Amino acid sequence: MEMVTPVLARDLAALGRVSEETSSESVLRGLTTTLAGDVPGCAGGSAELWRAERLVVSASHSELIVLVDSEGELGQGPSAEARATGRHVIIQDVLRESRWPDYAGMAVRCGIRSVLALPITVERAVLVLGLYGVRPGVFAARSVPPLADMLAEQVGVALANMWDYDEVRTDAAQMQEALAGRAIIDQAKGIIMKSSGCSAEAAFDELRRISQHHQVKVADLARLLVDEHQRNRGGRAG
Repeated sequence: MEMVTPVLARDLAALGRVSEETSSESVLRGLTTTLAGDVPGCAGGSAELWRAERLVVSASHSELIVLVDSEGELGQGPSAEARATGRHVIIQDVLRESRWPDYAGMAVRCGIRSVLALPITVERAVLVLGLYGVRPGVFAARSVPPLADMLAEQVGVALANMWDYDEVRTDAAQMQEALAGRAIIDQAKGIIMKSSGCSAEAAFDELRRISQHHQVKVADLARLLVDEHQRNRGGRAG
């Protein structure tokens, strides 16, 4: 049975669209749901995204998250093997599986009879996808390479888009923070200039001297000064 279908290609391509709500978790959740719904013979999907030391796990069904977590605790199973070797792993019938009897027992309790684990290397990460069938023999070895190629291409685009978007959002947030910090520093300089009759340069030097002495950021010190000034003005107004 061919696993690559036009519907699967369409739904995988849609994962590459990013928005404010896009995250690693949402991409993986969409991916596992797509696998479960669009790959013939596949009744459920899981995804483990290994990036640096961080692991993100998602699955189309809650019992599959339990299965993936249990495999991690065992340190052995098809997904662990796929990640270690960089090659796909197929279990044609869990009831006949002799390599990982403990894993096989857990899979049977989840109603799983066949498993395909696919490792995909994407930018800065390794993604291990699990496809699960409730009948034996639903994943044909000859159909795996085209599926792996499509997933590597489409998932790579989706994750790259999401990471690029995250960087843009981070840069924008940092710029906003820097502008806000500059504004508060200017307010604090104005307060010092008014009270001391000094220049703007001298006021900033005083802020920097005090911040170094107390080991706080200039912006944080400026915010404290402005807040205190506003409280004092409010007290006098009362």
